[in-house]
Amino acid sequence: MKKNKIIYWIATSLVALSGLTAGIMYYANPALAVEFKHLGFTDYFRMELGAAKVFGAVALILPLVSGRIKEWAYAGFAITFISACIAHTAEAGVYAAIPPFMTLVVLVISYVYYTKVNTIKAS
Repeated sequence: MKKNKIIYWIATSLVALSGLTAGIMYYANPALAVEFKHLGFTDYFRMELGAAKVFGAVALILPLVSGRIKEWAYAGFAITFISACIAHTAEAGVYAAIPPFMTLVVLVISYVYYTKVNTIKAS
């Protein structure tokens, strides 16, 4: 039980830190605006994605957020990371997709242990 919680919190903290950092950088780093434009995305999409990542990170990390909201945050991050893998692969090759893919793997670990920890609680 304790091992499951430790793995859950480490993986979830890494995903939340990644989402929070990316979300803030989408607003603060002008070079990212250029990258989004280079990939063919509009500027409002960058702003929307930044806000979604910040809200998703907060939803994952705060224990008082309901399980249903957390499930949506997991789904949103999964879609985002899969889309990032596709976009980076199409634009710069497979090696460019390694960082979002690794974050996706950590997200899956977080979700697996989220369900384990909450299934044990419900029993």
